[in-house]
Order: sequence, then structure tokens, then C-alpha cells
Amino acid sequence: MVKRILILLFPILIMACHSKVDKQYPTGVEAVLKKAGCNRAELEKAIHYFAKKKDKQMLQAIYFLIENMDIHYSNTYYWRDKKGNKVDFSEFDYPNFQLAVDAIDSIREARGRLEFQDTIIYDMYAVSGQFLIDNVNRAFRSWRQSHYKGIPFQDFCEYILPYRVTVEPLQDWRSTYEEKYSWISDSLRTGNLEQVLIYAGIDFKLWFTSTYGKETRNEPLTRLGAQQLLFRQKGACEDIATLQAFSLRSQGIPVSYDIIPRWATSMGSHFVNEVFDEKMNPIKLDVTDITVANQPFKREPAKVFRVTYSKQAESLAMQEDSPDIPFGYLRMPNYKDVTSRYWTTTDITVSLFEGEQDKITYAYVYNYGDWQPVWWGRSHDNAVTFTDMPVGAVFLPAYYRNGWMVPTGYPVLNLKEGIISLKPDFSSSRTVELSQQEAYLIFRPGKRYELFYWDGDWKSLGIQIPKTDSSKMQFRNVPENALLLLIPEYSEGKERPFTVDRSGVRHWW
Repeated sequence: MVKRILILLFPILIMACHSKVDKQYPTGVEAVLKKAGCNRAELEKAIHYFAKKKDKQMLQAIYFLIENMDIHYSNTYYWRDKKGNKVDFSEFDYPNFQLAVDAIDSIREARGRLEFQDTIIYDMYAVSGQFLIDNVNRAFRSWRQSHYKGIPFQDFCEYILPYRVTVEPLQDWRSTYEEKYSWISDSLRTGNLEQVLIYAGIDFKLWFTSTYGKETRNEPLTRLGAQQLLFRQKGACEDIATLQAFSLRSQGIPVSYDIIPRWATSMGSHFVNEVFDEKMNPIKLDVTDITVANQPFKREPAKVFRVTYSKQAESLAMQEDSPDIPFGYLRMPNYKDVTSRYWTTTDITVSLFEGEQDKITYAYVYNYGDWQPVWWGRSHDNAVTFTDMPVGAVFLPAYYRNGWMVPTGYPVLNLKEGIISLKPDFSSSRTVELSQQEAYLIFRPGKRYELFYWDGDWKSLGIQIPKTDSSKMQFRNVPENALLLLIPEYSEGKERPFTVDRSGVRHWW
């Protein structure tokens, strides 16, 4: 297994790097400039450029980018040999990606084992003034020449202006994408936005390959960079949504980048976009779907987060220290909860166990064989309210202590009629019959199946081994009102929890 070492490129700030002149910048901008250390001069270069242009919007745009720059970074890597020396290699030096892969294989044969060197590069330490100047100039040109020049300036800043989408390697992209996707602007002159997005879906399928379920990227890249997307011509759904953001923003069209961190009633996660018309009316976009535009989700999301360039004061990461937050999307300081734009939601108030109470309670969903954190609420008087929770899903309230999930209440089922607390009741235990069900449960004769119920942990209710001609299994002493889980000996962690109502009907969650 390739050893992966994380290096944070965090320069040592010395007094010589700071400007000796007290500049009169907005407070947030000055705060980032001070953090930027030796790179302050580059950021000020961009500020001075737009101040001299005497274009108030452009100046405000560069302030917007710099003020929020301290939370942004590239998650990338380079190669090093067994002696620790950096290998001089760029995939863009080759005509196509396969030749680049062949080249690194040849280098490996010649120099022996190569290792990935994970690298995080913070924007405020690395972005050049010229890069910012070019980005702002091109973004404004595309916007002011488009049908969208009348949208609010703040929407332009959030959905067109940013030079990055998430944590992809930073690459100059606007000119390349402007040219490649100029047909989108041309099409908008005669067609409506929804039809043009359908064309975008057709174009995407002609040259880009979705790697979902086909291959896993064998390199420490959380996201592909803008130029890598065009060069490799393949990627997972997180890359595909990034590609759509780059392509539409290059034409001055506002577009979001939205994350389903976990499905609530299925496995995995997903990434989609929302594109806006001239009046900022949204059109949902998922080019991986057969129906590209305005296709509703086929299953319940645990949450839907919109990644923004700007910091969001309501995000948990802007209110609490990162080590106190479960690892993952909740640690991001730049997201908005937009679940209600995609699914029917309700606020749910959940009772908590009595005892020592943490100030934050998290909502977990069951995904890939484990409980995963997806949302949070502030605990108060042995209860917590989770806002905008999708209807039709089960959530487990829990604390996050020293890196561990600590259940602090029973799972709750969120229905339109209200919530149901799934507290197992052994005073009403019964025999439950579980039948095969296409796409959910098919028995394998001779294999062991163990039924569990949740009560602070998954607790066993016994094991059954179906016979060759068996299509049903019976388990005795099953508590009423329990969340159940059937695990086969060949499990891949894809099993879904379920409940069985009083009439014996099974409901999957």
C-alpha cells in the first residue's frame, strides 16, 4: 500500500513579510492580508489594480475574494522516489492521460518505488496577483456580456466570480472554458436555459466518462482541477458537478455546487448543481441522470449542502472548534443548508437521554454499514431540534466525544404525520416473518443471517440459515417498535435498516 504523508504548506510568517504601511482596507480583507504573510504583496497587487480602474464593482469583487480566501486551499499531491526526492512530473506534458499514466509507470520502473506526497496549499499563501486580476477581468467580461448582467451583484460574486469550486488543484481555466463552451452562450440567444442545459447533458455524455462504480482514483485527489477534467475526460460525480460549474460560470451563468453528503435511505453520496435564469429562478441540473434538468431525487437525502465561496456565519464550523465537530462536511465553514429546495422537510424535536448533556447533538443516518453524522442542533433540557430534516428517513441523535459517536436518544422516524421514536418494546415482543424481496433481500441457501435491533447498539435477535427452497425466515421475541437490521455472513455493508408494523409489513429506511 502506498504510504501517504500529509504536508501542510504553512509558511512561517516573519515580520519582514508584512507591509509597513497601514492600509485602509475593509476589516475582513485586512485580516486575511495579515495572515497572508509574504504573499500579501501579491494580493495587494490585485487590489491596487482594480482601485486604479475605478470600477466599484470590480474593487468590491476582489475584496470579496480576498476576505474569504483564508478558508480555501488546494488538496493535491506530487510524486517522490524512495530516497524522498521530488519527481519532476506533470500529466499535462503528455498528449493524453493514458500516455501520462504510461510515463509515470516508466519512471517507476527506472527509479523504483514511488510514493504520493499529499499536499495542502492554502490560497492566501500561493495565489498570485495576476491570477486574481485575470480571473476577475474575465468573470466580469463574461457576466456583463451575458443575459445575466442584471442579476444581483452578490449572486454574481457567489455563483460566477469564484476562481475555484471546492478544494481542487488550482489551475487557470477561464479562457479555455470560455472557448470550449462558447456554444452555450450562442444557444441561449435562440433557446431557453432549460433546453440549453439538456444540450449540456448531451455534450457531456459525448466526451466525458463517469467513473462511478467503474474505477477508483488511485491518487490522493479529493477533486480534479479544471484542466484535469478536460484532459482526463473522466471523473466521479463530484468532478462532474465541478465540471458543470466551471463550464457555466465561464459563460457568465450563475450556478451552484450542491452536495448530498449521505443518502438517508440508500448508500453513498451525490453531487449536483442548481443553475439560475436571469431572475435567479433555479433549474436543477444533474447531467449524470437520464433526465438532465429538474429531475427530482429518487430517494431521500440526509441533507443537501450548497458549497459557497464565502464563509457562512450559520455553519457550525464558524461557531465551534473543528476538533469538536465530526470529521467531514460539517467542518466546512462555507456551506448553506438547502435541503428544503430538493425534498420535503420538517423541523423535528427529539428527546435525549437524561444525564450529562453536550451543547451540540448530531443527527446521524445509517449509510454503508455505519451511522454517519449529517446535521446538528443545540441541546437544551434533554431535547434537541434538528431543522429542515427530510421526511421519510430515520435519524439517530448522538454526541461526538473524543472522535467517537455516543448515542444520546432513540432513533426517530420522520414522517409527514410527525416523528416516531423507535424505542424497542419487549413487553410487546412477537415473532417476525421476513420474506425475500426483489432488489432488497434475496436469500442464499446455507448462509447465516443474523437479525439485530437497535438499543444503543446493534443487539442480536438470533441467527437463521435458510434452506434451498426457503423464501421466508422467522425470528422470535422481536420487540415491538424497533429499528431492525438483517446482516448476512457475506455482507458488504449495503444492508438497510427496516421496521415491521403491527400487520407484519416491512418498511425499509
